[in-house]
Amino acid sequence: MTGYRKPLSAMALTIPLIQRPGSILFLDDDPDYLDMLGMVMPPQWQIGLYARPTAFCERMRDEPSLWEADAARQTQIIERWRQGRPLLPQMLDYWALNPGRYQLAQVCVVDYAMPGTNGLAVLNTLLDWPGARVLLTGQADEQVAIQAFNSGLIDRFIPKQSDDITRRLLETLEKLAHAPHPRLNTLWRGVLQPLQHSLLQIPSVARQLQDHARKRWVEYVVLGQPFGVLGVDAEGRCEWLQLELASQLGDLAELASSAGAGLDVVRAIRNARLLAAVEMQQQLQLGGAIRTAEAIAVGDDGLLLAAVFPLSPADMPQPIPAYRQVLEAQSDRQILDV
Repeated sequence: MTGYRKPLSAMALTIPLIQRPGSILFLDDDPDYLDMLGMVMPPQWQIGLYARPTAFCERMRDEPSLWEADAARQTQIIERWRQGRPLLPQMLDYWALNPGRYQLAQVCVVDYAMPGTNGLAVLNTLLDWPGARVLLTGQADEQVAIQAFNSGLIDRFIPKQSDDITRRLLETLEKLAHAPHPRLNTLWRGVLQPLQHSLLQIPSVARQLQDHARKRWVEYVVLGQPFGVLGVDAEGRCEWLQLELASQLGDLAELASSAGAGLDVVRAIRNARLLAAVEMQQQLQLGGAIRTAEAIAVGDDGLLLAAVFPLSPADMPQPIPAYRQVLEAQSDRQILDV
């Protein structure tokens, strides 16, 4: 069986507060197996294939410091927000100026049995790296894998002799890629009010927001002021998904009115037909009429509404490099050290 720390059903109902793609690295001394992995992995994933532990460890040598530098940038964004700088333009600048975040190794999948070493010995060299670890095991290695999992050295293990190993591996990697990152999730929780965070934990709300994010974006972050989700797709196009409590539509209507919205718009907001992106426009210093969009119910309890506001290139402080270009620039999934 595949080991895991917490029920996958619970993970599926938790929306990460920040999400982005990263590299998935494989280490296995069997080149044919690596070639097979390169062929079956989804094309939208960044894949690195390694047959030698030395080359793999060299690739991973700087990962802890790169992750730390990236976390420091995000911490600075939040500190500046606490000092009065709005989050929306800061996040757009972060995405535009830090394309290297996509190359950070997100998951490592390592074979246990290799000549001269084993997968646990290799993974033990990565103790300061904050990504997810998956161990591929032979039949004789399962007890070793269970002990490693129970001691926290690995996040999952999958027997290589499983008839459905490809499906199980894909499902495992998909779940790990969309699981909340402990440190970054805690960091971004600090920008949310307790009520906002509680709403995001409602299963029907989390599920609907997850579905929207996976269908439209490769990367997103949940913000609290204004409340909503800023997302970007594979082409670098951004979108603001505004979230509003149904109980606070009167406040939004008054804000829209004070910003110059007409009576029809104000009435539609009060009646939960429209939302207005007043704070988004203010933070991005966008002129023109108040932008409105159709209000959509989020979740089953009637507590939350959402509206989608696309951001045009003219709305952006600067262009965001497309994730599609990152995928096009990567190699044809050749083994990198043979």
